[in-house]
Amino acid sequence: METSIYSVIAFYGLAITILGNATLVIFARNIVHAVLFLAVTFVSMAGLFLLLDADFIAAIQVLVYAGAVCIMVVFGVMLIQRPDMKSTNLFNNQLLAGAGLTALVVAMCAVFAGRTAWTELVTTQAVPENTIHAIGALLLSKYVIPFEVVAILLLVALIGALVIARDEGVKANADD
Repeated sequence: METSIYSVIAFYGLAITILGNATLVIFARNIVHAVLFLAVTFVSMAGLFLLLDADFIAAIQVLVYAGAVCIMVVFGVMLIQRPDMKSTNLFNNQLLAGAGLTALVVAMCAVFAGRTAWTELVTTQAVPENTIHAIGALLLSKYVIPFEVVAILLLVALIGALVIARDEGVKANADD
């Protein structure tokens, strides 16, 4: 597998973007800004998938995570209807415990990464040329029933969320 200098530069650029925006998600005081940083993180992850020639996973990453998850968080914020959006992502008194837990997780990841035999995990098989066509053909032939069940489940969840939000709005208007 031959790696060009442009791929290496793109990898490091995307990695820095992912780490920087993930950090900004944690420390952003405004939840809308945190969602925007999260969307940039997800799109950058899709860029990493494109570097790995996983075009289907990159498309799903953008559609599901950067699109749907971030939109759902924004809808959640809008449904809460806080009067002051400047301090929506408040800090609490568990900062020290969170920092300790984060340090423990990072240390464990470093230990496991150091003990892994990475050369045994590398394969010499070529990446398939057209992954989207193969996955699409499987989804619409062999896995059509689970695919449709998931679509109906998501539709029911969306309708349920709208009914709950509408009922809350009706109760709030009745109280006024």
